[in-house]
Amino acid sequence: MSSDKQKKWNDCYQNADITTATAATILQQNRHLLPSSTGQALDLACGRAGNAQLLAQHGFKVDAFDLSSTVIDALKKEDNPAINPHVWNSETDPLAIDYYDIIVVSYFLQRDLFSSIIKALKTGGLLFYQTWSQQCVDHSGPSNPDFRLQQGELLTLCAGLRTVLYREEGQLGDIQQGHRNEACLIAEKN
Repeated sequence: MSSDKQKKWNDCYQNADITTATAATILQQNRHLLPSSTGQALDLACGRAGNAQLLAQHGFKVDAFDLSSTVIDALKKEDNPAINPHVWNSETDPLAIDYYDIIVVSYFLQRDLFSSIIKALKTGGLLFYQTWSQQCVDHSGPSNPDFRLQQGELLTLCAGLRTVLYREEGQLGDIQQGHRNEACLIAEKN
């Protein structure tokens, strides 16, 4: 991955306040599905690590991976012993196999990583995934369609997992209501 990409994300997070980060909607609204016994979790492409912080509060040991050294350095300064922040390059750094009980990915899409993400889950592990969809009602999110899922694509990318919850409302019905512009999935590795 180019240093230009890392610089872009470092610039993006230069003034980011880690303490005000919130978890992805898919995780917030469905945290009741988290296992009662704690384990190992991954907040992949963590950004300000809202997902990692929520998972740590639930007793998980969390790896928080992101390309931005700026955001990872800020997480390290928070000194949360339950969160292991690590600069991670999606093109060169592998994920551990059969290691995670929970993986959360929000607003990050790299299609060729899905196989590795699925392999990184333990049997019975859950994937919480939320990102932009091409079926959108406004201009929020990336303008490049390569960084947006096609209708139903998230289900296809996770075909080897058991779908627990899937949501992609697109342009159906009253577009002023509901959860729009995104596809959300919770799936379990059998």
